Amino acid sequence: MDRYAVIGNPIAHSKSPQIHTAFARQTGQALQYEALLAPLDGFTRTVEDFRAAGGRGANVTVPFKLEAFALSTRRTPRARAAGAVNTLAFDGDEVLGDNTDGAGLVRDLLINLGHTVAGRRVLLLGAGGATRGAILPLLHAGPAELRIANRSADKAEALAADFAAEAGKARLEGGSFAALADRKFDLVINATSASLAGERLPLPRGLYAEGALAYDMMYGRSHTPFMCAALADGAARVADGLGMLVEQAAESFALWRGVRPDTAPVRAALRRQIDAG
Repeated sequence: MDRYAVIGNPIAHSKSPQIHTAFARQTGQALQYEALLAPLDGFTRTVEDFRAAGGRGANVTVPFKLEAFALSTRRTPRARAAGAVNTLAFDGDEVLGDNTDGAGLVRDLLINLGHTVAGRRVLLLGAGGATRGAILPLLHAGPAELRIANRSADKAEALAADFAAEAGKARLEGGSFAALADRKFDLVINATSASLAGERLPLPRGLYAEGALAYDMMYGRSHTPFMCAALADGAARVADGLGMLVEQAAESFALWRGVRPDTAPVRAALRRQIDAG
């Protein structure tokens, strides 16, 4: 039976084994998927041992996405753009590195939430790895404007400059949170870790255009602080990142197995589980 795994530290909380086991059952794929705890100084050894034991591919979570990028012998364009890898596929001596996070985000927005990105004004909050992984897929969705905002403007401006050649017709800019005053957006995406810490971002009021969606990459049993603040500021809709989690997993599964699972029942089952506590 083909073996796959998610590798991280910590890893016990990961829902990836549950998600991929459901995908395999649904698509009739014979595979085993497990969670592997790698020592903080032992990611490469963990991957090598897993490959030697017959591993065919792996998902990679914090804090090893940069090490997975370095370990890859070949990288997809979206992995190169993100500068990080969350999916590895093993074929002989080759280690293919991919990044499915941004694709999962965009698919959740377009397919699951039915929110149009083409021609819209999009605000991406944060300037870390999650933001970098989302920029190229979002640009490919054809927004009229993509604004990257961060506490420190220089990091956001640097990210915008890095992707200037990929912007196409989109207006791509970077700046501080304070510089968002008097600006309105149709889609605001929180790619910071503020919600994990229970913090609210220091954003100016009035960011949301009529019908705007506020999307938090984090997820949980209830609305995140970002989602609550967005509703108070006039967002028409809010969504958390559970759909993104499942969709990025489906991207990995399709890469490995050549078949795309139906994510709807898996998302629904996870939501019921989370809501039940």
